[in-house]
Amino acid sequence: MIKKLLFLCATLVAFSMNAKAEETLADKKEEQKILVAYYSVSGNTKKVAEAIQKDLGGDLYQIETIDAYPENYGELTAQAKREISTGYRPKLKEPLPDFGKYDMVFIGSPNWWGTITPAVSTFIESGNLAGKTIVLFVTHGGGGEQNTLNDFKRQCEGCLVKDDAWIGYGSRTFGISGWLKDMGFKE
Repeated sequence: MIKKLLFLCATLVAFSMNAKAEETLADKKEEQKILVAYYSVSGNTKKVAEAIQKDLGGDLYQIETIDAYPENYGELTAQAKREISTGYRPKLKEPLPDFGKYDMVFIGSPNWWGTITPAVSTFIESGNLAGKTIVLFVTHGGGGEQNTLNDFKRQCEGCLVKDDAWIGYGSRTFGISGWLKDMGFKE
């Protein structure tokens, strides 16, 4: 009888602790303010940003430059290569969001010449992201990750940058929910 009573008590305690842990996780997620910022020329990175925002909620912010890039692919890649090699930082079209409102910032960039775009570099270097949890997501046309995550971490000093960046081909969003779940952002 005492063993049954002890077992019953242990079961109730475990159930109670599990319920409290689930409530704490749910409360933490509701309290966390999320920004999903992205730069996209072709629309691929935009689709990934929208999929993340759909899964987690939060605010969506499009990083746009004042001067548009050429529509011709050859001209665009030549300009991107020049800008990256010289460390050029284009001016952004819209004011930066108030980063003080956010706990976590997802930042999306296409892979341009093995790194993040100059527009995303401007966004990172112009904003006050210190102390924020930052998650990078990258789209590519076959180049994969290359130096994107390392360059991003170098530019985002003082931030807690997650190592598990989303690296996706084109506009494919399959697997984003699982990726967010694996990182503990959703159940």
